[in-house]
Amino acid sequence: MTMTSSRPYLIRALYEWINDNNLTPYLLVNANEQDVSVPQDFVGKDGQIILNVAPNAIMGLDMSNDAISFNARFGGVPTDLYVPNHAVMGIYAKENGKGMMFEPEPTPPSTPPKETKPKEKSVKKPMLKVVK
Repeated sequence: MTMTSSRPYLIRALYEWINDNNLTPYLLVNANEQDVSVPQDFVGKDGQIILNVAPNAIMGLDMSNDAISFNARFGGVPTDLYVPNHAVMGIYAKENGKGMMFEPEPTPPSTPPKETKPKEKSVKKPMLKVVK
């Protein structure tokens, strides 16, 4: 049975934990991943960017099961950012480095696959037997 990624749930939990401890949450993001929208002038040569996502540093934070989006200032310019969860490489506290790094995940397809008619499976009816 296929399950959804645990990454968005872990990101949200660690974000809350870091904030509850009055520390500064940082996201490490692979800016080269599909659909990532971050200011390219701030991306390192390795294609990564570190984002301060502390509540006092950003506005309009939305952490969904698909992506993290918010508005932050870069060089004094308000900028909308969009980071699909598969592009988040880690979340950690600036002050002590505590947090979690994530294994790379395959990039989900940008367009949902066409729905195909499910194959009918032969289903056996459950049988009850009275045991005395």
